[in-house]
Amino acid sequence: MNPIIISLNDYELSGGGANGESYNHKTDPSIMLKLYFPGKIQQPLDEMLLARKVYELGIPTPEPGDYVVTDDGRYGIRFRRILGKKSFARATGDNPKLVGQYAEQFAEMCLKLHKVHVDTTQFECVKDRYYRLLEDNPFFTPAQKDRIGRFIADAPDTDTAIHGDLQYGNAIFTDADRYFIDLGDFCYGYNMFDLGMVYLCCVLSEAEFIEEAFHMTKPVAIEFWKNFAPSYFGKDRPLKDIEEEIRPYAGLKTLIVERDTKRPMPELRAGMASLL
Repeated sequence: MNPIIISLNDYELSGGGANGESYNHKTDPSIMLKLYFPGKIQQPLDEMLLARKVYELGIPTPEPGDYVVTDDGRYGIRFRRILGKKSFARATGDNPKLVGQYAEQFAEMCLKLHKVHVDTTQFECVKDRYYRLLEDNPFFTPAQKDRIGRFIADAPDTDTAIHGDLQYGNAIFTDADRYFIDLGDFCYGYNMFDLGMVYLCCVLSEAEFIEEAFHMTKPVAIEFWKNFAPSYFGKDRPLKDIEEEIRPYAGLKTLIVERDTKRPMPELRAGMASLL
């Protein structure tokens, strides 16, 4: 697919992330641009095609538009802009007294997402993704890889939706609607592979990272988790039991972080202590 050529002069910078930057159109408020860093060509195309399939499933997410390239050679995707939106992370950081309300609303979104059945011929299985990450990781010993691989294999098999990067910065809301964003890692499988990221971002991550990435203190993030867990899993299930089950899935995210940082992350591997 050939990208549409656009001029970056028509856009103004609105934010940044791990893969690139976001822009709003200067004269058309209904258009936003997700622009990848230089050299990333296939990734935005793959994400756009995936975003279209996810949107067609009926999952609430901004409508994807065109695959584009700027006049300076950077590739990206245009989306329909959600006006007046705020992420659950930003809203919680701005108003921590409402942490319980935001956590419950986010949990409600996640429950609905994880009930969506998908055509497994159209999306990747989360297990296959982790097998690939595990194989490519240079920081675990063969024995450790074997134990982690067996844990992945023993997880239940389901055909339900997985966001792939499920954290409270990747869900936004307006007065009327709620949406998931950044679904470039969307796949299908057991919901714990998704929920591990929620626990990682709320509890296992260091305070400095939480404040920088999610605009809140770690005690507020932990409070978010303590409200999210009973809202998602049910109030009758002890928090200790939930965390015991979810911790290894949170630890698996180490494979993604170590791929991106190209170094071992012992502070995150703590979640996998029972496997290693």
